[in-house]
Amino acid sequence: MKIVILDGYTSTGESRENWDALMSMGEVTVYDHTAPEDTIARARDAEVVLTNKVCFKRAEIEQLPKLKYIGVLATGYNVVDVEACSSRGIIVTNVPAYSTESVAQMVFAHLLAITNHTEHYARQNREGRWSANRDFCYWDTMLTELAGKTFGIVGLGNIGSRVASIAQAFGMRVLAFTSKDEGSLPQGVEKRSMDSVLSESDVVSLHCPLTIDTQHLMNRQTLRLMKPSSILINTGRGPLVCEQDVADALNEGNLRAYCADVMDVEPPQADNPLLKCMNAYITPHIAWATIEARARLVDVAIGNVRAFVEGSPRNVVSRTGDVVVSPAKYGK
Repeated sequence: MKIVILDGYTSTGESRENWDALMSMGEVTVYDHTAPEDTIARARDAEVVLTNKVCFKRAEIEQLPKLKYIGVLATGYNVVDVEACSSRGIIVTNVPAYSTESVAQMVFAHLLAITNHTEHYARQNREGRWSANRDFCYWDTMLTELAGKTFGIVGLGNIGSRVASIAQAFGMRVLAFTSKDEGSLPQGVEKRSMDSVLSESDVVSLHCPLTIDTQHLMNRQTLRLMKPSSILINTGRGPLVCEQDVADALNEGNLRAYCADVMDVEPPQADNPLLKCMNAYITPHIAWATIEARARLVDVAIGNVRAFVEGSPRNVVSRTGDVVVSPAKYGK
């Protein structure tokens, strides 16, 4: 069996030995990056393909008659045309929940950077500001406590639920806009309408999936519902917000800060309006990328391939219908 990893660099860096466990399952080829025009040539003879951001739409799938399995190296699998794969009997899997702790941690890394300004003061003091100070302390920014503030969450899945528990540990009131029944919410989390979450919260964190209904969920109209003193955090998907509208809200003083680890286009264009906003805090899609989360990602991805080879696919996101995987075909 031929296994091809098309963009392994963002998962493991240059440490290709992380994929060694796949060697017992077939002939493995690892590419750090793959341009769209190279996808077909590199995947043509593969029965198993692993991809993070390399797209497999119907046009690509129709040109790969040997393909039996696509493993997405992420939780979101919008890079693959699942319907086209289902019609061909191609198994598609993802890696769910591997980054829950890391992404939740990033939410509060962003939030604490705003409320406590530790980088600001550390930079000043490397330049001698404290040493030259008359008093034993100084501050030139607003410092605020989280305790007693209201934290709003849009989307209460694995990450949203973990964020809720951390917010509660800080002593915050937690509101959630979610499809879950009120009785099934974590203790202390209050279910609210979207308008209520936006208007009542001091911090709003986005954790909903990107769909037709949620694209540009945060726009000029919905941003106006938020307090001018509130903070918006997006570690979900870039297109959940209209970036120009967020930039306008920041520049007009209608939003205290915007924190994002994801952008509409990645990497963002140099003229993206948020990159020049004083109160926009942008990190380069790294919330998922802790050492621990990436290790889990690779372990689960390899386990997914092994389960497929053994005839019992797991974490399947495609419709498999009556497709039968024969372990014998793959040397098992």
